[in-house]
Amino acid sequence: MSYQRIIIVGNCGADPTMRYTQDGKAVTTLSVASNRTYTANGERVKETTWFRVSVWGAQAESCNQYLKKGSSVLVEGELRPDKETGGPRVYQLKDGTHGASYEVTARTVRFLSGGGNSEPAEDDGDIPF
Repeated sequence: MSYQRIIIVGNCGADPTMRYTQDGKAVTTLSVASNRTYTANGERVKETTWFRVSVWGAQAESCNQYLKKGSSVLVEGELRPDKETGGPRVYQLKDGTHGASYEVTARTVRFLSGGGNSEPAEDDGDIPF
């Protein structure tokens, strides 16, 4: 038997998007940015990793109702590879550099703030989805 778990703490990069499957199950998609700041060669460096999180059922409806762009969240779930590449989803930013996002199916989403109280995510133009 195999098992994996990922825990992410970050901020919603956009308002959640909710839809219903054909059999009536709610699914909400969140873009979550996790920021890391460190010093390299005397310069402060900010590194952002993007996660595309799918939340299902009643929890999906709660996320859609209470979360918004800038909300702080803790997500616990499973990492899913890109179906085409087997790795993260790679995209090109406005400045020509490349970035990546990781697909996660949430088991638990905890609301850490009502939004706007934490460091905001990057500009919408850099969200890969």
